[in-house]
Amino acid sequence: MSAYQSILLAVDFSTQDDYVAKRAKYLAETFNAELRIIHVLDNIPMPDTPYGTVIALDGNSSYSLLETEKNKLRKIADQLEIDPMRRRLVWGEPKQEIIQLAAQEKVDLIIVGSHGRHGLAMLLGSTANDVLYYAKCDVLAVRLQEN
Repeated sequence: MSAYQSILLAVDFSTQDDYVAKRAKYLAETFNAELRIIHVLDNIPMPDTPYGTVIALDGNSSYSLLETEKNKLRKIADQLEIDPMRRRLVWGEPKQEIIQLAAQEKVDLIIVGSHGRHGLAMLLGSTANDVLYYAKCDVLAVRLQEN
């Protein structure tokens, strides 16, 4: 079994992202792996932008919601010391975009937070569950604690 060489951290800007990010940083350091980060915009309207569009992190737009999301990603990535070329902000469906980026970049491990859904939420699925099921690489679902 070879060590992980490329790790993708998927963040959703929840209050527990820091907890998941620390796990990703630890594993990247332990395996001397390249750490990447992705956030998928699925909760803000993106006029005239098709799914799968990568949003440029450099430069500014007049769209304040987009700038807020870009700043959140920059803050997490800066704290983790992730190279700017390994940061992705994409408009689309989280499961699809995370899996697609992992395949394109030949990622060995995807790290996501998991809320451990129950009842109806479990039947409807979650991003972590979908990534775990469809990804072609290993997936670490970090259990998020209830506040």
